[in-house]
Amino acid sequence: MSGHNKWTTIKHKKEKTDAQRGKVFTKVGKEIAMAVKAGGPDPVSNSKLKDLIAKAKSLNVPNDNIDRIIKKASGSDSVAYEEMYYEGYGPSGVAVIVRAATDSRNRTAGNVRHYFDKFGGNMGSTGCVSYLFSDCGTIIIEDEDEELEEDKVMEAALEAGASDFAAEEGAYIVKTEPADLDTVRDALIAAGYEIASCEVEKVPSTYVTLTNEEDIRHMSLLLEHLEDDDDVTDVYHNWENCDE
Repeated sequence: MSGHNKWTTIKHKKEKTDAQRGKVFTKVGKEIAMAVKAGGPDPVSNSKLKDLIAKAKSLNVPNDNIDRIIKKASGSDSVAYEEMYYEGYGPSGVAVIVRAATDSRNRTAGNVRHYFDKFGGNMGSTGCVSYLFSDCGTIIIEDEDEELEEDKVMEAALEAGASDFAAEEGAYIVKTEPADLDTVRDALIAAGYEIASCEVEKVPSTYVTLTNEEDIRHMSLLLEHLEDDDDVTDVYHNWENCDE
């Protein structure tokens, strides 16, 4: 489940079964297709595409699949996806923002509304919860083999302009101001570090703790169904005790 720990989200996606992994490939493929449509098929000049290729590789998407998606998206007859955001509340007022890549607004909005309604929440209007979140650049440097030196990675990140740095099991998390994301990413790549993920994510300013077992069950099911939807690319929320 996507929330405020992007590295945990990536690990969960990598651990999915083969059948579930197909959904992960589909979601990343839609994001890549949108990036190609917006900025062209060359990752050298299209930084968003470069970041998504790195993300796809970190999720074990085969290179052939990535190349095929880029080629297809470059064609005149390719499907046009658009990025949509939906906002709402889960049980006990948990704030939820859903990011989607869709070729059918009606289908996606209907599905997202259904999930909210079914699991004790409600989908609201644009802006109803987004004021509770701020944008933050997040760069993940994977180190599952523990070959990197934390002090050196931290020094490189902070010298490049990072606003925060944290070490987690198997990775280093670099935080930046949204406007500084590309600069810090490029500096880390130039320093020889391989980037597993680089994107602007939404971080909540306050959190909600759920204590009622039914609320916890419903919130878990809401996030599970949202994440399982082919059109949904990210889900941000402020559930404090979520076991991500």
